Amino acid sequence: MSFIIDTPEGIAAYRLLALRGALKLEIAGMRRSHGSSAATIIKSEFNLKGSNKSVLEQYEAILREKGVLSK
Repeated sequence: MSFIIDTPEGIAAYRLLALRGALKLEIAGMRRSHGSSAATIIKSEFNLKGSNKSVLEQYEAILREKGVLSK
């Protein structure tokens, strides 16, 4: 199954979910070879603090509020 995201809102939502996935991988132990980590990006964009696990919880709550992540 494939789909196309072609609206600005859809692209923004996809980016938020991709950051969530990247943060989950970082928590599991994967590291980026270059660039900022997903945790760093999320913390700076949403003004969050704490460990990666607590940032994930806070971030998922934000995504639920925005309607990007189902409850």
